[in-house]
Amino acid sequence: MAETKKGHYSPGIVHNGLLYVSGQLPVNAATGKIAEGGVREQTLQALANLDKVLTDFGTDRTKVLQCRVYTPDVALWDEINAVYAEYFGDHKPSRTIVPTSGLHYGSLIEIEALAVCEEGDKA
Repeated sequence: MAETKKGHYSPGIVHNGLLYVSGQLPVNAATGKIAEGGVREQTLQALANLDKVLTDFGTDRTKVLQCRVYTPDVALWDEINAVYAEYFGDHKPSRTIVPTSGLHYGSLIEIEALAVCEEGDKA
């Protein structure tokens, strides 16, 4: 799998009580590589990365208001949706699925989010 390099961005920024989470690719932090396997494994990794950003900013998935889910193939949607539903459980943030022509490093998914975050502004 492709090894990733960090770009010029913040994983998240808090402003006026909202955490804006940058798109989370399915990159394994320990290896720096895209999660091996199919879209299920990549979705699990992208959501784990989202969890890490949320936790780092003192919030959690129950405070997520909105997600944008990017995929290069909407035919993968059923599998993505099943993992996404397991992750959020009864909590149902607003969501948009965005078909793309391709994602960085050949990823099958990227997830960005907006969440409530009571901490002050920080980057």
